[in-house]
Amino acid sequence: MILPKIRDPRFVTIRRGGTLTDSDHHLLALWAASCAEHVLDHFESVRPGDPRPRQAIEHARAWVRGEVTMTQARTAGGHAMGAARDLRGAARHAAYAAGQAGVVAHVAAHELGAAAYAIKAARAAAPEDKGEAAGTLECRWQRAQLPEAIRELVLDDQRLRNDICWSVFDR
Repeated sequence: MILPKIRDPRFVTIRRGGTLTDSDHHLLALWAASCAEHVLDHFESVRPGDPRPRQAIEHARAWVRGEVTMTQARTAGGHAMGAARDLRGAARHAAYAAGQAGVVAHVAAHELGAAAYAIKAARAAAPEDKGEAAGTLECRWQRAQLPEAIRELVLDDQRLRNDICWSVFDR
């Protein structure tokens, strides 16, 4: 579970009664896509012929550019998560990260799912005694990619939802 029981209005668009601007929603989607793409090789090295996770990331970016609809991006995200079902470890987490990035167009709060799954992928790909360190490095890399306009929002979200995101943001 990565979504809170009660939706945070900061992640609901203004037209739906929240406070999230379209421009910040787009920044969240782009950041989530970057987080997922950063670990995508963990999936593609196991399933080089399966384009679904990469397509989800591409759809997230295409949604920001107005080239695909929210429904198309959300569907691509679902297909990426489907690619993860029979996998384990880093490949599975990387596909889920891509799927979460794809569905940010539908629910902005999935941005944290993309980041959390990417951290889990980095941890799982590392040698057993290096997993925590790899997760810390991934979390730091992600935070360095945050656009200033959404930085405080995402960092606060990480603090608030860390417990339901496997405590990957404790860094």
